[in-house]
Amino acid sequence: MFLAINEIRHSKLRYALVVGVMFLIAYLVFFLSGLAYGLAQENRMAVDKWKATEILLSTKANNTLSMSSIDPALIDQVKAKDKAVLAQTPGIVYAAKDSSNKQNVSFFGIDAQQFLKPNIVEGKIFSEQGDVVADMSLKKRYGYKIGDQLKLSTNNEKLKIVGFTAKAKFSVAPVLYGSLDTFQMIRYGGMMANQQKGSLSSVNAIVVRGKVSEKVAGLQELSIGKFINKLPGYNAQVLTFGFMIGFLVVIAAVVIGIFIYVLTMQKIAIFGVMKAQGISSTYIARSVIAQTFLLAFTGVMIGFLATLGSALVLPVAVPFQNNLLFFTTMGVAMIFVAIVGALFSVGTIVKIDPLKAIG
Repeated sequence: MFLAINEIRHSKLRYALVVGVMFLIAYLVFFLSGLAYGLAQENRMAVDKWKATEILLSTKANNTLSMSSIDPALIDQVKAKDKAVLAQTPGIVYAAKDSSNKQNVSFFGIDAQQFLKPNIVEGKIFSEQGDVVADMSLKKRYGYKIGDQLKLSTNNEKLKIVGFTAKAKFSVAPVLYGSLDTFQMIRYGGMMANQQKGSLSSVNAIVVRGKVSEKVAGLQELSIGKFINKLPGYNAQVLTFGFMIGFLVVIAAVVIGIFIYVLTMQKIAIFGVMKAQGISSTYIARSVIAQTFLLAFTGVMIGFLATLGSALVLPVAVPFQNNLLFFTTMGVAMIFVAIVGALFSVGTIVKIDPLKAIG
């Protein structure tokens, strides 16, 4: 370690370049990881809030929530420890006093007495037809507040925000929670919804905690994990970012390996003198590995701190989320592959002939 640190002190600029390259790669890996994680979470946050184990959809829905339609008569046939009905549809809303600024949302029609009830961080739970609880992003990004009225672009019905909940997005769109009567008003319009008030025409899914004791004809059981993977675009997005990050980690190993190898070749004569003085190849090799660790660790740590700093100034619209466990794993992986890349230099050190190196 003494040899490694002493050499870095002697050639500050040369090793600063190595740290700089490692910093840039680490920063890119961490930033892409934060974007990938944030985007993935925005697809599934509302589902994770259920803390459920299974979801039942129509067998004809092709694993798609919005395409599923379940006869309410089947609800009582589902035998499970805890179950909740869910009606869902995408939609577009805008402030009643500003029709130019429209937002894509996802409507969740639920029973407030069941476990799908969202946690309230501001305001209260819905109690009347037309009341909704909105995801906090509508407040932070668009400036909505409790008491604001929203209009539906499909039928001009009005909704009233009575509360806000945190981390409630589905397929990237913020969720509006309302009663099942409110959902029918959203889907069919106020007049028809009033005629059917108190009676369900259909629901999209039955969400279950625990196991369903017996299968029900016409319904398909999916684990929550499988349901999330089947969300439109979710799996492709996760795989794409995963491959990008994986290749960047490999590139980091190659770049650091090349740098260390070139530096080793430039010092063959010095290593030859050291061997002639009786210093073992093992000691020299350990110093090279230690030097690589210090350079990689410094670059990764600077990249990590720069990523945390960037997260503080990013606009709300950017789906970036920090995940310390994920970042730690990526950082350790980059340091490890950098050391593996440096091992190629160790073979060269072992083969150095002192007489030829000096001569």
